[in-house]
Amino acid sequence: MGVIVVNHNTRDDLLACLRSLAEADADDIVVVDSGSSDASLDAVSAAFPDVRRLALSNVGFGRAANAGVAVTPAELVIVANADTRFPPGSARTLGEHLAARPDVGAMGPMVRFPDGRLQLSARAFPSIGQAVGHAVLGLWKPDNRWTRAYRLTDWDHRSERDVDWISGCCIALRRAAFDDVGGFDPAYFMFVEDVDLCYRLRERGWRVVFSPVVEVTHAIGGAVSRKRFRMVVEHARSLDRFFSRRYATGVRRVLRLPIKVGLAGWVLATITWSIVRGRTHAHG
Repeated sequence: MGVIVVNHNTRDDLLACLRSLAEADADDIVVVDSGSSDASLDAVSAAFPDVRRLALSNVGFGRAANAGVAVTPAELVIVANADTRFPPGSARTLGEHLAARPDVGAMGPMVRFPDGRLQLSARAFPSIGQAVGHAVLGLWKPDNRWTRAYRLTDWDHRSERDVDWISGCCIALRRAAFDDVGGFDPAYFMFVEDVDLCYRLRERGWRVVFSPVVEVTHAIGGAVSRKRFRMVVEHARSLDRFFSRRYATGVRRVLRLPIKVGLAGWVLATITWSIVRGRTHAHG
C-alpha cells in the first residue's frame, strides 16, 4: 500500500503524520510538498530519510496528489492531508480491505476529530433542492433535513456502505480506477476535487465505499484555517466549476445563473457568520 501525503506549510503536522505512518505498515510513503516556505522537506529529510520527497510549486491539492501517485509503483494508494494521523497497521488493513473488493475504485475510512467526535467524511451528491436548503440553513440550523441528507447524518457510520463521495483528507484509491478517470482534475486548486473525482469514478462504473474498518484522525486546519476568508471564496469557485461542468448542456443550463447567485450569497453569509461568531466568542 502506497501513501501519498500532500503538504503545504504544515511542517509540524506533516512530521506528526509521518510518525504515525511509521507504524501503519505502508509499503511506500511519498511526501509531495506544494510550495511550502517553512522548510517542511528539510525537516522530513532529517527525521525520515527513507521517505521519498517531491518538491513542487504551489500547484494545489489535486495536481500534487496526481504527482505523488505517479511516482509510486503501488497498485493501491492512500492520498492524505498532512494533518491526518494513522493508527498502527491501518494502511495495511485499509489496503487489504480495498484489494478484496475489485469493483471499488475509492474507499474512505472512518475519520474522527482529535477529540474523538465523528467527522462526516462520506456524503451524498445533493440535489438542487438539497443544495439550496443546506446553503440557506446549514450555518444556522445544521440539523435541517436538507443538510442531514447531504451529510448523511441520519446514518450511524458503523457499517460499510456505498456513498456518493469521500473526503480527500484520507482516501484509498485503486490505481486502475484512478487512471481510468485521469486522476484528480487539475483545474481544481483546492476543495471539491474529491467530489469531482468520486463523481467521475461512479460515472465509469466504479464503486465508492465508506468502511469503518480503519479509523484515522483528522485535525482540519493547518494551511486552510490561516486564510479562512480566502478559502471560503476558493471553495465557492470550486463548487461553481463542478456545477458548471455538470450543468453545461441541455435544459439544465438554465440553472447556471441561479447557482452562481446562490454561491455568491453563500460566500457572503459564511463570511458574515464567521465574523459574528468570532466576535461572540471573543466576548464570551
